[in-house]
Amino acid sequence: MSTTPSTPTTGTAPTLWTTVESPLGELLLTGVESASAPGGVALASLTMEGQRGAPDPRGMRRDPAAFAAVARQLRAYFAGELTVFDLEFTESGSAFQRRVWDALAGIPYGATRSYGELAEQLGVPREGLRALGAAIGANPLLVVRPCHRVIGADGSMRGYAGGVERKRRLLEAEGALQPTLY
Repeated sequence: MSTTPSTPTTGTAPTLWTTVESPLGELLLTGVESASAPGGVALASLTMEGQRGAPDPRGMRRDPAAFAAVARQLRAYFAGELTVFDLEFTESGSAFQRRVWDALAGIPYGATRSYGELAEQLGVPREGLRALGAAIGANPLLVVRPCHRVIGADGSMRGYAGGVERKRRLLEAEGALQPTLY
């Protein structure tokens, strides 16, 4: 996944927001005006309806036009036409969280990694697995920074800020899981 963290926006609270409809329900996007793409946005968060800890857009300015490129890429992703996002993100989180989030960005579309595999890749010792899980859970950019691609070693669906059912649907859409028959 190609990402361009926007250095000037480090530590800056989101000032813009909009919503985008998706097969997973309404998505809330927040961000700041882009320093590198006038009229565009550096994405700070992408959250789902009912998600705990989602930002409150009160006090921010609604600006759907600023998020046009993000919305376009999300529509293409959900249509199965885009497998790699190319978006500008704000920089947030601790150094450890950013390291974990960078590793998430390296998990290819249609693939999964277990928490243990990710820990091994990052050199996180067994006693650091809880911190690894917490960093994954703190990812503010659902879908575009693919924390949904991290699963249990036995293939089970572990927690997902957007809900385990949405995680399953994302992995099925990417072809990483067989659809569940009900």
